[in-house]
Amino acid sequence: MRSESFEFLNTLVEAPSPSGYEQPAAKVFRDYVTPMADTVETNVMGSVHATLNGTADGPSVMLAGHIDEIGFMVTYITDDGFCAFQPIGGHDPQILPGARVTVHTSDGPLLGVLGRLAIHLLDEEERKQVVKMHKMFVDLGLPGDEVKKRVRIGDPITYAVGLETFGQGMAVSRAFDDKMGAWIAAETLRAVREAGGAAGALVAAATVQEEIGLRGGTTSAYGVDPVVGIAVEVTHATDYLDVDKRKHGEVKCGSGPVISRGPNINPRVFELLCEAAEAENIPYQVEGAPRGTGTDANAIQLSRGGKAAALVSVPLRYMHTPTEVLSLEDMENTVKLLAAFVLRLKPDTDFTP
Repeated sequence: MRSESFEFLNTLVEAPSPSGYEQPAAKVFRDYVTPMADTVETNVMGSVHATLNGTADGPSVMLAGHIDEIGFMVTYITDDGFCAFQPIGGHDPQILPGARVTVHTSDGPLLGVLGRLAIHLLDEEERKQVVKMHKMFVDLGLPGDEVKKRVRIGDPITYAVGLETFGQGMAVSRAFDDKMGAWIAAETLRAVREAGGAAGALVAAATVQEEIGLRGGTTSAYGVDPVVGIAVEVTHATDYLDVDKRKHGEVKCGSGPVISRGPNINPRVFELLCEAAEAENIPYQVEGAPRGTGTDANAIQLSRGGKAAALVSVPLRYMHTPTEVLSLEDMENTVKLLAAFVLRLKPDTDFTP
């Protein structure tokens, strides 16, 4: 991966952006795509749309990666300065006690710890139970009056971890779900521009509030009104211990992007994605999705009178944890696949099944 692209990825995933608080990540995305796009717009929801104009009257394509991440929100502050919180998006409560977090205030970030009773102080029955989130709190290590002066109700909280590479071509970070998808959309825009442009307009969309109801995907699909809309997401890798492939299929890190197939996916777009991968010798995997995918592809497909929707994903281990793991090569191959797909579209390409 070229150094500028990696720096963009690092800055994007480490920008704090729980659902509803995506502005820092939106700025990172906007700054990166502005030199390569013909227009860049931010809608009232906060989603960013970078457009590369088409060279002919070809079908327009929107690539959507959401920039919101799971996090927490301060909901109450005790007189002693401990902060009660509620989740933004879905978390596994079992991994929370002892986690380091950052509370993002108007005066700057504050490092904190998610506290609970030490195991020595729990009775025997409590030790057998998963801790309830309302029994935890954020310890900022500050006096109560100082906390109340600096922290406001509604301040967002993120895990205090960032991106690191490890092993053989692997990376670990919080918030790969799904700032990685926005990175792929931006890098695809760059690749298509360097190739001379596509027949139709290409929009790289960094959408918001996906984790709490596909909200940015819904409004972006309606506002951009593309012919084709592809959600760029993560999907569950099933290449580690205890995953039942009979339930969840076979998806491997390092084996290429995953193209979804099912009722949420336009069959012509699916076939064209596979053809592009095979023509360019790009490794890919297929994932069956027998119902709605739970991604922005749902919102895109049902926008206005219906869109030619698709879902292309990168395999991810340990989703919705502070230690999401993926292959950097899978990300790069997803960019190659989407660029090849877009560049192969012709003005008369028909997506009617």
